[in-house]
Amino acid sequence: MTVLITGARGRIGQAVITRLHSLGLAVRAASARPAELTVPDGHVVGTAELALDRPETFAAALHGVRQVFLYPNPAGIAAFTEAARAAGVGHVVLLSSSSVLAPGAETDPLASHSLQVERALAASGLPSTFLRADAFTSNALGWARAIGQGHPVQLAYPDAQVAAVHPEDIADIATEALTGTTLRGSAVTLTGGHSLTFREQLAVLAEVLDRDITVETITHAEAEQQLGRFMPAPMVASLLALWAAACAGPAPIADTTRTLLGRPERTFRQWATENAAAFATP
Repeated sequence: MTVLITGARGRIGQAVITRLHSLGLAVRAASARPAELTVPDGHVVGTAELALDRPETFAAALHGVRQVFLYPNPAGIAAFTEAARAAGVGHVVLLSSSSVLAPGAETDPLASHSLQVERALAASGLPSTFLRADAFTSNALGWARAIGQGHPVQLAYPDAQVAAVHPEDIADIATEALTGTTLRGSAVTLTGGHSLTFREQLAVLAEVLDRDITVETITHAEAEQQLGRFMPAPMVASLLALWAAACAGPAPIADTTRTLLGRPERTFRQWATENAAAFATP
Protein backbone atom coordinates (compact mmCIF):
# COMPACT_ATOMS: atom_id res chain seq x y z
CA MET A 1 0.00 0.00 0.00
CA THR A 2 1.49 3.33 -1.08
CA VAL A 3 0.69 6.55 0.76
CA LEU A 4 0.86 9.76 -1.28
CA ILE A 5 2.02 12.84 0.64
CA THR A 6 1.11 16.13 -1.03
CA GLY A 7 2.83 19.34 0.01
CA ALA A 8 5.83 17.16 0.75
CA ARG A 9 8.25 20.10 0.95
CA GLY A 10 6.37 21.49 3.98
CA ARG A 11 7.37 20.88 7.59
CA ILE A 12 4.41 18.68 8.40
CA GLY A 13 4.56 16.78 5.14
CA GLN A 14 8.24 16.06 5.75
CA ALA A 15 7.52 14.90 9.30
CA VAL A 16 4.76 12.53 8.13
CA ILE A 17 7.07 11.08 5.47
CA THR A 18 9.73 10.41 8.09
CA ARG A 19 7.26 8.66 10.38
CA LEU A 20 5.77 6.47 7.66
CA HIS A 21 9.25 5.63 6.38
CA SER A 22 10.32 4.52 9.86
CA LEU A 23 7.32 2.18 9.90
CA GLY A 24 8.46 0.62 6.61
CA LEU A 25 5.46 1.87 4.65
CA ALA A 26 5.68 2.71 0.97
CA VAL A 27 5.56 6.49 0.59
CA ARG A 28 5.38 8.72 -2.47
CA ALA A 29 6.35 12.33 -1.78
CA ALA A 30 4.64 14.72 -4.18
CA SER A 31 5.33 18.31 -5.07
CA ALA A 32 4.88 20.68 -7.98
CA ARG A 33 8.71 20.84 -7.92
CA PRO A 34 9.79 17.29 -7.08
CA ALA A 35 13.46 18.01 -7.82
CA GLU A 36 13.52 20.17 -4.69
CA LEU A 37 12.23 17.41 -2.40
CA THR A 38 14.33 15.99 0.40
CA VAL A 39 13.25 12.49 1.38
CA PRO A 40 14.74 9.69 3.52
CA ASP A 41 16.97 7.18 1.79
CA GLY A 42 15.36 3.82 1.08
CA HIS A 43 13.42 2.00 -1.57
CA VAL A 44 10.10 2.58 0.21
CA VAL A 45 10.16 6.30 -0.60
CA GLY A 46 9.60 7.69 -4.08
CA THR A 47 8.82 11.13 -5.47
CA ALA A 48 6.29 12.41 -7.96
CA GLU A 49 5.29 15.63 -9.65
CA LEU A 50 1.84 16.77 -8.56
CA ALA A 51 0.22 20.15 -9.07
CA LEU A 52 -3.49 20.42 -8.32
CA ASP A 53 -3.95 23.02 -11.05
CA ARG A 54 -2.45 20.61 -13.61
CA PRO A 55 -4.64 17.49 -13.88
CA GLU A 56 -2.17 15.88 -16.27
CA THR A 57 0.08 15.22 -13.24
CA PHE A 58 -2.57 13.26 -11.31
CA ALA A 59 -2.46 9.80 -12.88
CA ALA A 60 1.22 9.09 -12.38
CA ALA A 61 1.25 10.51 -8.85
CA LEU A 62 -1.78 8.41 -7.84
CA HIS A 63 -0.77 5.15 -9.49
CA GLY A 64 -0.92 2.37 -6.91
CA VAL A 65 -1.83 4.79 -4.10
CA ARG A 66 -4.35 3.71 -1.47
CA GLN A 67 -4.13 6.65 0.95
CA VAL A 68 -3.42 10.36 0.52
CA PHE A 69 -2.23 13.00 2.98
CA LEU A 70 -3.62 16.14 1.40
CA TYR A 71 -2.84 19.82 1.87
CA PRO A 72 -5.88 22.11 1.40
CA ASN A 73 -5.61 23.60 -2.07
CA PRO A 74 -8.97 24.03 -3.84
CA ALA A 75 -7.37 24.43 -7.26
CA GLY A 76 -8.40 21.39 -9.29
CA ILE A 77 -9.74 19.56 -6.25
CA ALA A 78 -12.82 18.19 -8.05
CA ALA A 79 -10.67 16.68 -10.79
CA PHE A 80 -8.23 15.36 -8.18
CA THR A 81 -10.95 13.54 -6.25
CA GLU A 82 -12.20 11.97 -9.49
CA ALA A 83 -8.69 10.82 -10.34
CA ALA A 84 -8.21 9.49 -6.82
CA ARG A 85 -11.39 7.44 -7.01
CA ALA A 86 -10.38 6.09 -10.42
CA ALA A 87 -6.95 5.12 -9.03
CA GLY A 88 -8.51 3.16 -6.18
CA VAL A 89 -7.65 5.51 -3.32
CA GLY A 90 -9.52 4.36 -0.23
CA HIS A 91 -8.81 7.10 2.29
CA VAL A 92 -7.78 10.76 2.35
CA VAL A 93 -6.40 12.55 5.40
CA LEU A 94 -6.82 16.30 4.93
CA LEU A 95 -4.78 18.87 6.82
CA SER A 96 -7.61 21.34 7.23
CA SER A 97 -8.09 24.36 9.49
CA SER A 98 -10.17 25.06 12.56
CA SER A 99 -11.24 28.28 10.83
CA VAL A 100 -13.77 26.28 8.78
CA LEU A 101 -15.94 26.15 11.92
CA ALA A 102 -16.19 29.94 12.29
CA PRO A 103 -19.19 31.98 11.13
CA GLY A 104 -18.69 33.29 7.62
CA ALA A 105 -16.12 30.64 6.76
CA GLU A 106 -17.39 30.45 3.16
CA THR A 107 -16.17 33.96 2.40
CA ASP A 108 -13.32 34.25 4.88
CA PRO A 109 -9.94 34.14 3.08
CA LEU A 110 -8.36 32.20 5.95
CA ALA A 111 -11.08 29.53 5.98
CA SER A 112 -12.53 29.25 2.50
CA HIS A 113 -9.69 27.22 0.94
CA SER A 114 -9.92 24.48 3.54
CA LEU A 115 -13.72 24.54 3.51
CA GLN A 116 -13.85 24.13 -0.27
CA VAL A 117 -11.57 21.09 -0.08
CA GLU A 118 -13.56 19.54 2.77
CA ARG A 119 -16.77 19.94 0.79
CA ALA A 120 -15.22 18.54 -2.37
CA LEU A 121 -14.03 15.46 -0.50
CA ALA A 122 -17.43 14.99 1.13
CA ALA A 123 -19.16 15.27 -2.25
CA SER A 124 -16.74 12.79 -3.85
CA GLY A 125 -17.66 9.96 -1.51
CA LEU A 126 -14.00 9.26 -0.76
CA PRO A 127 -13.59 8.13 2.86
CA SER A 128 -11.90 11.12 4.48
CA THR A 129 -10.49 12.29 7.79
CA PHE A 130 -10.31 16.02 8.49
CA LEU A 131 -7.56 17.31 10.78
CA ARG A 132 -8.71 20.85 11.56
CA ALA A 133 -5.56 22.39 12.97
CA ASP A 134 -5.65 25.58 15.00
CA ALA A 135 -2.74 28.05 15.25
CA PHE A 136 0.74 26.51 14.90
CA THR A 137 3.53 27.14 17.41
CA SER A 138 5.71 27.79 14.36
CA ASN A 139 3.71 30.96 13.62
CA ALA A 140 6.08 32.55 16.14
CA LEU A 141 8.75 32.48 13.42
CA GLY A 142 7.10 35.65 12.18
CA TRP A 143 8.83 37.42 15.06
CA ALA A 144 12.28 35.98 14.33
CA ARG A 145 13.65 38.90 12.34
CA ALA A 146 12.69 41.53 14.90
CA ILE A 147 14.00 39.45 17.80
CA GLY A 148 17.21 38.57 16.01
CA GLN A 149 17.89 42.23 15.26
CA GLY A 150 17.05 43.31 18.81
CA HIS A 151 13.99 45.31 17.76
CA PRO A 152 10.68 45.43 19.65
CA VAL A 153 8.02 42.99 18.50
CA GLN A 154 5.13 45.18 17.38
CA LEU A 155 1.65 43.76 17.86
CA ALA A 156 -1.82 45.27 17.66
CA TYR A 157 -3.23 42.56 19.93
CA PRO A 158 -0.46 41.27 22.21
CA ASP A 159 -3.01 39.77 24.59
CA ALA A 160 -4.73 37.62 21.97
CA GLN A 161 -4.85 34.06 23.27
CA VAL A 162 -4.06 30.96 21.22
CA ALA A 163 -3.71 27.29 22.08
CA ALA A 164 -0.98 26.76 19.52
CA VAL A 165 -0.28 23.21 18.37
CA HIS A 166 3.24 21.91 17.72
CA PRO A 167 3.66 20.77 14.08
CA GLU A 168 5.20 17.50 15.30
CA ASP A 169 1.98 16.78 17.21
CA ILE A 170 0.03 17.27 14.00
CA ALA A 171 2.40 14.87 12.23
CA ASP A 172 1.88 12.28 14.98
CA ILE A 173 -1.89 12.55 14.68
CA ALA A 174 -1.76 12.46 10.87
CA THR A 175 0.35 9.30 11.03
CA GLU A 176 -2.18 7.69 13.34
CA ALA A 177 -4.98 8.68 10.96
CA LEU A 178 -3.09 7.04 8.07
CA THR A 179 -2.02 3.88 9.87
CA GLY A 180 -4.74 3.23 12.47
CA THR A 181 -8.50 2.99 12.54
CA THR A 182 -9.64 5.12 15.48
CA LEU A 183 -9.55 8.44 13.60
CA ARG A 184 -10.64 7.22 10.19
CA GLY A 185 -13.65 9.11 8.89
CA SER A 186 -13.66 11.66 11.72
CA ALA A 187 -13.24 15.44 11.81
CA VAL A 188 -11.11 16.61 14.74
CA THR A 189 -10.03 20.07 15.82
CA LEU A 190 -6.38 20.09 16.88
CA THR A 191 -4.89 22.46 19.44
CA GLY A 192 -2.05 22.54 21.89
CA GLY A 193 -2.64 21.80 25.54
CA HIS A 194 -2.38 25.36 26.89
CA SER A 195 -3.72 28.80 26.02
CA LEU A 196 -1.05 31.52 25.91
CA THR A 197 -1.22 35.15 24.86
CA PHE A 198 1.26 36.40 22.30
CA ARG A 199 2.85 38.36 25.14
CA GLU A 200 3.26 35.14 27.14
CA GLN A 201 4.75 33.34 24.14
CA LEU A 202 7.30 36.12 23.78
CA ALA A 203 8.12 35.86 27.48
CA VAL A 204 8.83 32.15 26.98
CA LEU A 205 11.06 32.97 24.03
CA ALA A 206 12.90 35.56 26.12
CA GLU A 207 13.61 32.95 28.78
CA VAL A 208 14.71 30.33 26.28
CA LEU A 209 16.95 32.79 24.42
CA ASP A 210 18.15 34.43 27.65
CA ARG A 211 17.61 37.90 26.23
CA ASP A 212 15.16 40.76 26.64
CA ILE A 213 12.31 40.97 24.16
CA THR A 214 10.26 44.16 24.16
CA VAL A 215 6.60 44.04 23.18
CA GLU A 216 5.30 47.24 21.60
CA THR A 217 1.57 47.70 21.12
CA ILE A 218 0.65 49.36 17.84
CA THR A 219 -2.69 50.43 16.41
CA HIS A 220 -4.93 48.29 14.26
CA ALA A 221 -4.23 50.60 11.32
CA GLU A 222 -0.47 50.31 11.81
CA ALA A 223 -0.75 46.53 11.91
CA GLU A 224 -2.79 46.61 8.69
CA GLN A 225 -0.04 48.59 7.00
CA GLN A 226 2.72 46.27 8.23
CA LEU A 227 0.97 43.00 7.38
CA GLY A 228 -0.19 44.40 4.05
CA ARG A 229 3.41 44.24 2.84
CA PHE A 230 3.25 40.44 2.94
CA MET A 231 -0.38 39.41 2.33
CA PRO A 232 -3.56 40.59 0.57
CA ALA A 233 -5.77 43.11 2.36
CA PRO A 234 -8.73 40.71 2.87
CA MET A 235 -6.44 38.21 4.61
CA VAL A 236 -4.97 40.95 6.80
CA ALA A 237 -8.46 42.08 7.82
CA SER A 238 -9.49 38.52 8.67
CA LEU A 239 -6.35 37.85 10.68
CA LEU A 240 -6.60 41.04 12.72
CA ALA A 241 -10.28 40.42 13.42
CA LEU A 242 -9.40 36.93 14.63
CA TRP A 243 -6.73 38.28 16.99
CA ALA A 244 -9.02 41.03 18.29
CA ALA A 245 -11.68 38.46 19.16
CA ALA A 246 -9.06 36.23 20.78
CA CYS A 247 -8.41 38.88 23.45
CA ALA A 248 -11.75 38.03 25.09
CA GLY A 249 -10.43 35.08 27.09
CA PRO A 250 -8.48 31.82 27.04
CA ALA A 251 -8.46 29.92 23.77
CA PRO A 252 -10.48 26.70 23.93
CA ILE A 253 -8.56 23.45 24.16
CA ALA A 254 -9.87 20.88 21.68
CA ASP A 255 -8.32 17.56 20.68
CA THR A 256 -4.63 17.06 21.36
CA THR A 257 -2.13 14.22 21.33
CA ARG A 258 -3.26 13.60 24.93
CA THR A 259 -6.92 13.03 23.98
CA LEU A 260 -6.28 11.31 20.65
CA LEU A 261 -3.04 9.39 21.22
CA GLY A 262 -2.79 9.14 24.99
CA ARG A 263 0.49 11.06 25.28
CA PRO A 264 1.31 14.60 26.43
CA GLU A 265 1.21 17.49 24.04
CA ARG A 266 4.44 19.22 23.05
CA THR A 267 4.54 22.69 24.59
CA PHE A 268 5.33 26.10 23.18
CA ARG A 269 8.45 26.13 25.37
CA GLN A 270 9.57 22.88 23.78
CA TRP A 271 9.05 24.33 20.31
CA ALA A 272 10.94 27.50 21.29
CA THR A 273 13.86 25.46 22.62
CA GLU A 274 13.99 23.35 19.47
CA ASN A 275 13.93 26.44 17.23
CA ALA A 276 16.06 28.87 19.22
CA ALA A 277 18.58 29.16 16.39
CA ALA A 278 15.94 30.76 14.18
CA PHE A 279 15.89 33.80 16.51
CA ALA A 280 19.65 34.31 16.60
CA THR A 281 21.24 37.60 15.66
CA PRO A 282 21.86 37.61 11.87
